[in-house]
Amino acid sequence: MSFFEKLKNGMSKTRKNIAEKLNGVFAMFTRVDEELLEELEETLILCDMGVNTAMTVIEKLRAQIKENRLKEVDEVKTALKEILYELVQFEQPEEIFPKVVLIVGVNGAGKTTSIGKIAHVYKEQGKKVLLAAADTFRAAASEQLNIWAERAEVPIVKYGEGHDPAAVVYDAIDSAKHRGTDVILCDTAGRLHNKKNLMNELSKISRVIDREYPEAGRETLLVLDGTAGQNALFQAREFANTVAIDGIVLTKLDGTAKGGFICAIREELGIPVKYIGVGEGIDDLQRFDAKEFVDSLLD
Repeated sequence: MSFFEKLKNGMSKTRKNIAEKLNGVFAMFTRVDEELLEELEETLILCDMGVNTAMTVIEKLRAQIKENRLKEVDEVKTALKEILYELVQFEQPEEIFPKVVLIVGVNGAGKTTSIGKIAHVYKEQGKKVLLAAADTFRAAASEQLNIWAERAEVPIVKYGEGHDPAAVVYDAIDSAKHRGTDVILCDTAGRLHNKKNLMNELSKISRVIDREYPEAGRETLLVLDGTAGQNALFQAREFANTVAIDGIVLTKLDGTAKGGFICAIREELGIPVKYIGVGEGIDDLQRFDAKEFVDSLLD
């Protein structure tokens, strides 16, 4: 099954929420007028795109209708697809190896599961991967990550609850150097309610990486629950105010996600979605493809 087919199948509920609503609007109209645009704007808001982003999209669509003198509803639909694609696309920078990836996100978003799946993605590319269980705040976090390390068949550095997270990362870096590891994936505590503690913890981890592994590439990924809608956008804002986020890992898109907030995250925060999860299997986390994502929503 191709990525596009898997994306469409895995996102069936998301597509039902967005595609059916949008296609329903286009089916209601036989001419291009302001009423059509108002209906589209309302539908985008209902799809969790957010008021500001929905207004931005419709303004761009209105400008294209005027500039290109679009008269057919199908032409407007095509223009909308192009606008959404431009909104969510991004240039993936060339990866630098070895690299250290910090994974952040609230508990319950699928952070631990995503780490195991990202490990699998890199392994499929022929990279050597090591997991660092630096979420020592939550009971059983390291044990859960260990399960995914076994599934992905990658080594893990872990200690018990209450251990210093920065010390875990320190030991993981030391182990990675001896193993010739390409990618270290670091789990971190999912605490958003106490941003000061979270920031202090991440800052300490960052100082360890800077000191012990300055030549390594760096990336921070935020895991968001695709079923959380606007609440996920709130989480993204809060984390972005605390730490520099390089990309989003969007989980549970096979659930009842509305999905429109992907556009809102990109528009409001400038953060790209880099991975999307469309199933429970270890190979069901895929690198995000903007064009195929939009095509799967508006086919």
